[in-house]
Amino acid sequence: MTVTETPGAQRTEPAARPSGRVRGARRRRLLAGLGAGLVLPVLLVIGWHLLAASGRFSPAQLPAPLDVVAALGELAGRGELWQHIAISVQRVVLGFAAGAGAGLVLGGIVGLSARARSFLAPTIQAVRAVPSLAWVPLLLLWLGIGETPKITLVAIGAFFPVYTTIAAALEHVDSRLVEVGRAYGRSGLRLFLQVQLPAIAPPALSGLRLGLAQGWLFLVAAELIASSIGLGFLLIDSQNTGRTDILLLAIVLLALLGKLTDAVLGVAERALLRRWT
Repeated sequence: MTVTETPGAQRTEPAARPSGRVRGARRRRLLAGLGAGLVLPVLLVIGWHLLAASGRFSPAQLPAPLDVVAALGELAGRGELWQHIAISVQRVVLGFAAGAGAGLVLGGIVGLSARARSFLAPTIQAVRAVPSLAWVPLLLLWLGIGETPKITLVAIGAFFPVYTTIAAALEHVDSRLVEVGRAYGRSGLRLFLQVQLPAIAPPALSGLRLGLAQGWLFLVAAELIASSIGLGFLLIDSQNTGRTDILLLAIVLLALLGKLTDAVLGVAERALLRRWT
Protein backbone atom coordinates (compact mmCIF):
# COMPACT_ATOMS: atom_id res chain seq x y z
CA MET A 1 0.00 0.00 0.00
CA THR A 2 2.90 2.34 0.88
CA VAL A 3 4.66 1.48 -2.37
CA THR A 4 1.52 2.38 -4.36
CA GLU A 5 0.95 5.72 -2.63
CA THR A 6 4.55 6.95 -2.77
CA PRO A 7 4.93 6.96 -6.57
CA GLY A 8 1.54 8.72 -6.80
CA ALA A 9 2.75 11.43 -4.45
CA GLN A 10 5.99 11.72 -6.42
CA ARG A 11 4.05 12.18 -9.67
CA THR A 12 1.63 14.76 -8.24
CA GLU A 13 4.11 17.00 -6.39
CA PRO A 14 6.45 17.86 -9.30
CA ALA A 15 3.40 18.66 -11.49
CA ALA A 16 2.26 21.40 -9.07
CA ARG A 17 5.67 23.07 -8.69
CA PRO A 18 6.27 23.99 -12.35
CA SER A 19 2.76 25.45 -12.51
CA GLY A 20 3.54 27.81 -9.65
CA ARG A 21 6.87 28.75 -11.19
CA VAL A 22 5.22 29.42 -14.54
CA ARG A 23 2.57 31.64 -12.96
CA GLY A 24 5.22 33.53 -11.02
CA ALA A 25 7.33 34.00 -14.14
CA ARG A 26 4.30 35.29 -16.03
CA ARG A 27 3.52 37.77 -13.27
CA ARG A 28 7.14 38.99 -13.21
CA ARG A 29 7.15 39.41 -17.01
CA LEU A 30 3.84 41.31 -16.85
CA LEU A 31 5.07 43.65 -14.11
CA ALA A 32 8.37 44.19 -15.92
CA GLY A 33 6.49 44.97 -19.12
CA LEU A 34 4.20 47.43 -17.35
CA GLY A 35 7.17 49.12 -15.68
CA ALA A 36 9.07 49.44 -18.95
CA GLY A 37 5.95 50.72 -20.71
CA LEU A 38 5.55 53.53 -18.16
CA VAL A 39 9.08 54.88 -18.59
CA LEU A 40 8.44 56.78 -21.85
CA PRO A 41 5.12 58.36 -20.74
CA VAL A 42 6.76 59.58 -17.54
CA LEU A 43 9.66 61.05 -19.51
CA LEU A 44 7.23 62.74 -21.90
CA VAL A 45 5.31 64.33 -19.01
CA ILE A 46 8.59 65.55 -17.46
CA GLY A 47 9.67 66.99 -20.80
CA TRP A 48 6.25 68.60 -21.25
CA HIS A 49 6.52 70.21 -17.78
CA LEU A 50 10.04 71.51 -18.42
CA LEU A 51 9.08 72.91 -21.81
CA ALA A 52 5.99 74.64 -20.37
CA ALA A 53 8.06 76.11 -17.52
CA SER A 54 10.86 77.30 -19.82
CA GLY A 55 8.88 80.33 -20.99
CA ARG A 56 9.30 79.49 -24.68
CA PHE A 57 5.53 79.06 -24.96
CA SER A 58 2.74 81.04 -23.33
CA PRO A 59 0.22 79.17 -21.10
CA ALA A 60 -2.33 79.60 -23.89
CA GLN A 61 -0.02 77.74 -26.27
CA LEU A 62 1.27 75.02 -23.94
CA PRO A 63 -0.34 74.67 -20.50
CA ALA A 64 1.60 72.79 -17.85
CA PRO A 65 0.56 69.23 -16.97
CA LEU A 66 -0.92 70.45 -13.67
CA ASP A 67 -3.15 72.88 -15.57
CA VAL A 68 -4.48 69.96 -17.60
CA VAL A 69 -5.11 68.05 -14.36
CA ALA A 70 -6.99 71.10 -13.06
CA ALA A 71 -9.10 71.10 -16.25
CA LEU A 72 -9.84 67.43 -15.61
CA GLY A 73 -11.09 68.29 -12.12
CA GLU A 74 -13.13 71.18 -13.49
CA LEU A 75 -14.96 69.04 -16.06
CA ALA A 76 -15.41 66.19 -13.60
CA GLY A 77 -16.81 68.56 -11.00
CA ARG A 78 -19.40 69.84 -13.47
CA GLY A 79 -20.33 66.26 -14.38
CA GLU A 80 -19.49 66.78 -18.04
CA LEU A 81 -16.38 64.62 -18.29
CA TRP A 82 -18.05 61.25 -17.80
CA GLN A 83 -20.76 62.11 -20.31
CA HIS A 84 -18.14 62.92 -22.96
CA ILE A 85 -16.22 59.73 -22.21
CA ALA A 86 -19.31 57.50 -22.09
CA ILE A 87 -20.78 58.67 -25.40
CA SER A 88 -17.43 58.42 -27.20
CA VAL A 89 -16.82 54.90 -25.90
CA GLN A 90 -20.35 53.92 -26.90
CA ARG A 91 -19.84 55.23 -30.44
CA VAL A 92 -16.53 53.43 -30.82
CA VAL A 93 -17.83 50.12 -29.44
CA LEU A 94 -20.95 50.12 -31.64
CA GLY A 95 -19.08 51.31 -34.72
CA PHE A 96 -16.26 48.82 -34.18
CA ALA A 97 -18.70 45.93 -33.75
CA ALA A 98 -20.50 46.84 -36.98
CA GLY A 99 -17.36 47.57 -39.00
CA ALA A 100 -15.37 44.58 -37.75
CA GLY A 101 -18.34 42.27 -38.33
CA ALA A 102 -18.69 43.48 -41.93
CA GLY A 103 -14.91 43.21 -42.40
CA LEU A 104 -14.87 39.62 -41.14
CA VAL A 105 -17.71 38.58 -43.45
CA LEU A 106 -16.53 40.38 -46.59
CA GLY A 107 -12.88 39.57 -45.93
CA GLY A 108 -13.83 35.91 -45.55
CA ILE A 109 -15.73 35.93 -48.84
CA VAL A 110 -12.91 37.64 -50.74
CA GLY A 111 -10.21 35.49 -49.12
CA LEU A 112 -11.97 32.20 -49.85
CA SER A 113 -13.25 32.89 -53.37
CA ALA A 114 -11.01 33.91 -56.26
CA ARG A 115 -14.08 34.99 -58.22
CA ALA A 116 -15.28 37.26 -55.41
CA ARG A 117 -11.74 38.60 -55.05
CA SER A 118 -11.50 39.66 -58.68
CA PHE A 119 -14.99 41.21 -58.54
CA LEU A 120 -14.91 43.00 -55.16
CA ALA A 121 -11.30 43.65 -54.16
CA PRO A 122 -10.44 46.46 -56.66
CA THR A 123 -13.48 48.54 -55.72
CA ILE A 124 -13.00 48.04 -51.97
CA GLN A 125 -9.34 49.04 -52.21
CA ALA A 126 -10.33 52.20 -54.12
CA VAL A 127 -12.94 53.16 -51.50
CA ARG A 128 -10.35 52.54 -48.78
CA ALA A 129 -8.33 55.51 -50.07
CA VAL A 130 -11.16 57.98 -49.32
CA PRO A 131 -10.15 60.19 -46.32
CA SER A 132 -12.34 60.09 -43.23
CA LEU A 133 -13.43 63.73 -43.48
CA ALA A 134 -14.62 63.19 -47.06
CA TRP A 135 -17.39 60.92 -45.71
CA VAL A 136 -18.78 63.57 -43.32
CA PRO A 137 -20.93 65.65 -45.75
CA LEU A 138 -22.20 62.54 -47.51
CA LEU A 139 -23.24 60.86 -44.26
CA LEU A 140 -24.96 64.05 -43.17
CA LEU A 141 -26.99 64.06 -46.39
CA TRP A 142 -27.87 60.38 -46.19
CA LEU A 143 -28.34 59.78 -42.46
CA GLY A 144 -29.10 63.14 -40.87
CA ILE A 145 -27.46 64.50 -37.71
CA GLY A 146 -28.26 61.81 -35.12
CA GLU A 147 -26.07 59.03 -33.77
CA THR A 148 -26.31 56.87 -36.92
CA PRO A 149 -23.84 58.83 -39.10
CA LYS A 150 -21.29 59.00 -36.26
CA ILE A 151 -21.41 55.27 -35.61
CA THR A 152 -21.35 54.61 -39.35
CA LEU A 153 -18.16 56.64 -39.80
CA VAL A 154 -16.44 54.76 -36.96
CA ALA A 155 -17.61 51.51 -38.60
CA ILE A 156 -16.05 52.59 -41.91
CA GLY A 157 -12.77 53.21 -40.12
CA ALA A 158 -12.84 49.81 -38.39
CA PHE A 159 -13.92 47.92 -41.51
CA PHE A 160 -10.87 48.29 -43.75
CA PRO A 161 -8.07 46.97 -41.48
CA VAL A 162 -10.18 43.94 -40.54
CA TYR A 163 -11.26 43.26 -44.13
CA THR A 164 -7.73 43.59 -45.53
CA THR A 165 -6.15 41.38 -42.86
CA ILE A 166 -8.76 38.61 -43.10
CA ALA A 167 -8.78 38.55 -46.91
CA ALA A 168 -4.98 38.43 -47.15
CA ALA A 169 -4.63 35.81 -44.41
CA LEU A 170 -7.22 33.45 -45.92
CA GLU A 171 -5.73 33.86 -49.38
CA HIS A 172 -2.37 32.66 -48.07
CA VAL A 173 -3.49 29.74 -45.88
CA ASP A 174 -1.31 26.71 -46.61
CA SER A 175 -3.15 24.64 -49.23
CA ARG A 176 -1.69 21.44 -47.76
CA LEU A 177 -3.38 22.22 -44.45
CA VAL A 178 -6.70 22.61 -46.25
CA GLU A 179 -6.19 19.32 -48.08
CA VAL A 180 -5.48 17.52 -44.79
CA GLY A 181 -8.70 18.98 -43.37
CA ARG A 182 -10.66 17.75 -46.37
CA ALA A 183 -9.04 14.33 -46.08
CA TYR A 184 -10.45 14.14 -42.54
CA GLY A 185 -13.93 14.90 -43.79
CA ARG A 186 -14.03 18.64 -43.21
CA SER A 187 -15.75 20.82 -45.79
CA GLY A 188 -17.66 24.08 -46.06
CA LEU A 189 -18.31 25.78 -42.73
CA ARG A 190 -16.65 22.99 -40.71
CA LEU A 191 -13.48 23.33 -42.78
CA PHE A 192 -13.47 27.08 -42.22
CA LEU A 193 -14.16 26.95 -38.47
CA GLN A 194 -11.91 24.00 -37.61
CA VAL A 195 -9.00 24.44 -40.04
CA GLN A 196 -8.82 27.80 -41.78
CA LEU A 197 -9.96 30.07 -38.94
CA PRO A 198 -7.43 28.70 -36.39
CA ALA A 199 -4.75 28.97 -39.10
CA ILE A 200 -5.36 32.71 -39.54
CA ALA A 201 -6.03 33.45 -35.86
CA PRO A 202 -2.88 35.55 -35.17
CA PRO A 203 -3.23 37.91 -38.18
CA ALA A 204 -7.03 38.04 -37.80
CA LEU A 205 -6.79 39.13 -34.16
CA SER A 206 -4.11 41.67 -35.05
CA GLY A 207 -6.46 43.00 -37.73
CA LEU A 208 -9.19 43.42 -35.13
CA ARG A 209 -6.85 45.46 -32.95
CA LEU A 210 -5.88 47.62 -35.92
CA GLY A 211 -9.57 48.09 -36.70
CA LEU A 212 -10.23 49.23 -33.14
CA ALA A 213 -7.37 51.73 -33.32
CA GLN A 214 -8.68 53.02 -36.65
CA GLY A 215 -12.14 53.36 -35.11
CA TRP A 216 -10.73 55.72 -32.47
CA LEU A 217 -8.98 57.70 -35.21
CA PHE A 218 -12.25 58.11 -37.09
CA LEU A 219 -14.10 59.11 -33.91
CA VAL A 220 -12.94 62.72 -33.99
CA ALA A 221 -14.13 63.08 -37.58
CA ALA A 222 -17.39 61.37 -36.59
CA GLU A 223 -17.98 63.84 -33.77
CA LEU A 224 -17.67 66.73 -36.19
CA ILE A 225 -21.10 65.69 -37.47
CA ALA A 226 -23.38 68.15 -35.64
CA SER A 227 -22.25 66.82 -32.27
CA SER A 228 -22.67 68.52 -28.91
CA ILE A 229 -21.05 65.85 -26.73
CA GLY A 230 -18.10 63.48 -26.91
CA LEU A 231 -14.32 63.76 -26.74
CA GLY A 232 -14.08 64.79 -30.39
CA PHE A 233 -16.57 67.59 -29.74
CA LEU A 234 -14.60 68.56 -26.63
CA LEU A 235 -11.45 68.75 -28.75
CA ILE A 236 -13.02 71.04 -31.37
CA ASP A 237 -14.96 73.14 -28.85
CA SER A 238 -11.87 73.79 -26.72
CA GLN A 239 -10.00 74.92 -29.83
CA ASN A 240 -12.79 77.39 -30.64
CA THR A 241 -12.90 78.75 -27.07
CA GLY A 242 -9.13 78.95 -26.63
CA ARG A 243 -9.04 76.37 -23.80
CA THR A 244 -5.76 74.67 -24.70
CA ASP A 245 -5.75 72.87 -21.35
CA ILE A 246 -9.03 71.13 -22.22
CA LEU A 247 -7.78 70.48 -25.75
CA LEU A 248 -4.72 68.67 -24.39
CA LEU A 249 -6.91 66.85 -21.88
CA ALA A 250 -9.11 65.55 -24.71
CA ILE A 251 -6.01 64.31 -26.58
CA VAL A 252 -4.69 62.54 -23.48
CA LEU A 253 -8.08 60.95 -22.78
CA LEU A 254 -8.37 59.71 -26.38
CA ALA A 255 -4.90 58.15 -26.07
CA LEU A 256 -5.67 56.51 -22.72
CA LEU A 257 -9.04 55.15 -23.81
CA GLY A 258 -7.56 53.84 -27.05
CA LYS A 259 -4.84 52.06 -25.10
CA LEU A 260 -7.32 50.70 -22.54
CA THR A 261 -9.66 49.23 -25.17
CA ASP A 262 -6.67 47.79 -27.05
CA ALA A 263 -5.47 46.15 -23.83
CA VAL A 264 -8.91 44.56 -23.31
CA LEU A 265 -8.83 43.21 -26.85
CA GLY A 266 -5.26 42.04 -26.27
CA VAL A 267 -6.40 39.92 -23.30
CA ALA A 268 -9.06 38.30 -25.49
CA GLU A 269 -6.44 37.78 -28.21
CA ARG A 270 -4.08 35.92 -25.88
CA ALA A 271 -6.92 33.75 -24.55
CA LEU A 272 -8.01 32.75 -28.07
CA LEU A 273 -4.45 32.08 -29.20
CA ARG A 274 -3.87 29.79 -26.22
CA ARG A 275 -7.00 27.89 -27.21
CA TRP A 276 -6.18 27.56 -30.92
CA THR A 277 -2.42 27.02 -30.75
